[in-house]
Amino acid sequence: MPEKDSTTLQDFVTATGCEWQETNGLGGWSSSTLIGCHTRRYHGLLVAATVPPSERMVLVSKLDETIVTATGRFELGTNNYDNTIHPQGYQYMIGFSKTFFPEFFYEAGAVQLKKTICMVQGENTVLVLYKVIKAANPFTMELLPLLAVRDYHSLVHANDAVNREACFQNDVFTTKSYPGTPTIYIKIPGARFTAAPNWFYNFNYSIEQYRGLSFAEDLFSHGMFSVQLKEGDTLGIIVSTEDPAGKDAHALLRSEEKRKNELLNRSDKDETVQQLVLAADQFIVNRGEGLKTVIAGYHWFTDWGRDTMISLPGLSLSTGRYEDARKIISAFAGSVSQGMLPNRFTDYGGAPEYNNVDGTLWYFIAVYKYLLAANDTAFVLQEILPVLKDIIDWHYKGTRFHIRVTDDGLLYAGEEGQQLTWMDAKVDDWVVTPRRGKPVEIQALWYNALRIFAELLQLNNQYDEAANILHDAAKAKQSFTDLFWYAGGNHLFDNIDEHGNFDSSLRPNQLFAISLPFSLIEGEQAQAVLQIVKEQLYTPVGLKTLPAGDSNYIPVYGGDQWHRDAAYHQGTVWSWLLGPYVDAIIKLEAESGKAMARVVIENFKYHLNEACIGSVSEIFDADPPHRPRGCIAQAWSVAEVLRVIKEYGLND
Repeated sequence: MPEKDSTTLQDFVTATGCEWQETNGLGGWSSSTLIGCHTRRYHGLLVAATVPPSERMVLVSKLDETIVTATGRFELGTNNYDNTIHPQGYQYMIGFSKTFFPEFFYEAGAVQLKKTICMVQGENTVLVLYKVIKAANPFTMELLPLLAVRDYHSLVHANDAVNREACFQNDVFTTKSYPGTPTIYIKIPGARFTAAPNWFYNFNYSIEQYRGLSFAEDLFSHGMFSVQLKEGDTLGIIVSTEDPAGKDAHALLRSEEKRKNELLNRSDKDETVQQLVLAADQFIVNRGEGLKTVIAGYHWFTDWGRDTMISLPGLSLSTGRYEDARKIISAFAGSVSQGMLPNRFTDYGGAPEYNNVDGTLWYFIAVYKYLLAANDTAFVLQEILPVLKDIIDWHYKGTRFHIRVTDDGLLYAGEEGQQLTWMDAKVDDWVVTPRRGKPVEIQALWYNALRIFAELLQLNNQYDEAANILHDAAKAKQSFTDLFWYAGGNHLFDNIDEHGNFDSSLRPNQLFAISLPFSLIEGEQAQAVLQIVKEQLYTPVGLKTLPAGDSNYIPVYGGDQWHRDAAYHQGTVWSWLLGPYVDAIIKLEAESGKAMARVVIENFKYHLNEACIGSVSEIFDADPPHRPRGCIAQAWSVAEVLRVIKEYGLND
């Protein structure tokens, strides 16, 4: 169970460097730092997905508490007002823990208080529950709701358009801040409400400032709630876009506890596995009626094809969620266009974007692993095999962005101004790592797509068609063998461009020639690749995207967007790459491989108690101490670590 004590919590800098997050299966969330001081525009008590899983809005930013006793007022909230920290409620924090939900412990004015925050699955609803552990005398707790009511990427400033009116009746507060925005409900049993509509100015978000973005906003409050409490009392608050009349926060909490217990009952009792199973649950969300998808990362990503397919085995198959896997596969089958899966779905009803070459190929891997795990032959052959055939056909005749099979059987992709592989950073018109041509991992994925397609054809009794595809796969493998070995560096070339130039950069992409179900290289070459990756790219939290000796190496990911994107794949460490790294170790190291892989996981575990507590960050600085960066919780980061632990029994 991840936890923090007062030493950490009462150190402002350290405490604001750690975050928590709850999600609702719709794409919405509740999130902040451990001490409740927002450092991001994405932090909020209720961030609702108004058109799941997208069009997210920060509705209720905060609910700040004050304990009022005979000896004084003790404000438990913590805010950064124009770089002045007020109030400094973090000084009253004595503990934080997270099993199923984040729990916060306070001691002030002879009162000990526990707060639990929980989101309700399938609703834009957050629960805030208090338990009075100790209280020398009865006391009053005041609650100040601070509303943002804006798109999650933007900020709000004081304005006259906000609706200053609100209703508080039968314990339920109701308001609608602007036309076209959701109604906000706050249910506080036994509370008294004092109206005092007012703007609170200049909340500063330090991480936004560090990222070179606008970082100050104003929040609106309609007034203050007050509740009388004593030792042993509990208070359950419901904050929602749905009318909570007749609902009980404690009953909803118990329902969520039961749901999460059921998730854990499918896994073993290993603490790391259980943390990752709960983390995995946060990414699987609804997309339309009866379908599922994967949020690529919190807080700012929606669902991306590439991330979804890479994540699917770890998030759903390793956790026994086969029905969710099937729904995800179905959802994306319906979005294939010209033989391509969408790179990402956009907010506000925009058309899907198809600018990727690898997400479509990862779809074959996801389908194959689903078939092996669920043995759902009828679904795969009847519903998905025709989609896979359409994809293969389009790749032979050519599709968007010059993606096509060339005469040597390898797959070409790319055009000016497009970033088509997972190394996809782009600033304005600058594609940082264009990799036009024949990237090494694309060839590995293409070869695997052919081999998987052939197996499915055989399973469907289409033996002649399967033989033709196997012939093409053999041709691709031979061409790869002839072209991609870089003898001067004893590893694989990263890319062969449109002019036949070879990129000898040492990158982790070459691991996929070993790690995928059907390897492109074996023996001494595979061993050499694994060895050089281990020596020059491996870190405890993932693999570097370039070695320190490369002239393009950038040791720290940070600053404004230009500097961040310039570093994104130029040294920056990616934790999801631990998956293929462990795959390669297990394949190549025989008896010692499992022990070596266990060390990789053991070295990584510390990260689950930093950054987003209980989850896995997107990226890390290339240089020690490898500070977590990017999204605080990333789907494929969680998925790949969980997948290899479960697949290879690394927790045995």
